[in-house]
Amino acid sequence: MSSEGALPRPVATAIIAALLGCAAAAWLTSSQQAASIAGIGGMAMVGAGLFLVTWVVMIVAMMFPTVVPTVLSHAGIARSRGEGAVPTVAFVVGYLMVWAAAGLVPLGVIRLLGSSIATPVNGWLPHLGGAVVGLAGLYQLTPLKNACLRACRSPLGLIGTHNLGGGSPAAARAGISHGLDCLGCCWALMAVLAVLGLMNLVWMAVVSLVFFLEKTWRHGVMLSRVVGAACVILGLAVTIRPDALHLLGGPMAG
Repeated sequence: MSSEGALPRPVATAIIAALLGCAAAAWLTSSQQAASIAGIGGMAMVGAGLFLVTWVVMIVAMMFPTVVPTVLSHAGIARSRGEGAVPTVAFVVGYLMVWAAAGLVPLGVIRLLGSSIATPVNGWLPHLGGAVVGLAGLYQLTPLKNACLRACRSPLGLIGTHNLGGGSPAAARAGISHGLDCLGCCWALMAVLAVLGLMNLVWMAVVSLVFFLEKTWRHGVMLSRVVGAACVILGLAVTIRPDALHLLGGPMAG
């Protein structure tokens, strides 16, 4: 972080504690909800409003630890310009708005497939799940994934491309921009999570760890490619042997 964006240690510590505290609270809430609404089948039973609230809580749990460096960079620049804490809050809100809007996609898919998942025999659903996992793996290997991951790994790059002198509105726009980069980086593995078990705490933790390492570990780009190759192989395996989803806890196993 540049000297202009340097934060005093107590301020940085407070921001980190706030983000991780929100994530911890979201994990606790998710663990309490998981037993009743785990998986697409369970999600299909809840209303749209509750689904979106649950989705945003899950995003806070999984994503807030990964955005700490970017939020710290933004807070440092905002503080150096005398803007206080409000613009950084707006930045985080803008980020969450993108993911909240993205939640409309799984909501629509769940509404479309909900009755099919509730049917005892769904021979086509595991094949669909395998295709989703395989395509998600292929996306992990694309230039678009690499570009979005590179943006997520470079907090100062985002800050440098936005005019942060406009207070909260400019901060919210920057948060939306970072949210779009994050969505472009992570949507494919979120789709895999939906196949393996949305609100399945074990798979949530695994995918969260992958996101964190992709964005912060020096070998994160290579990890992204390894995970992509593994998803392609898994997708092919599920397509050939649909019952493999049962072993993985996938709700689309039928």
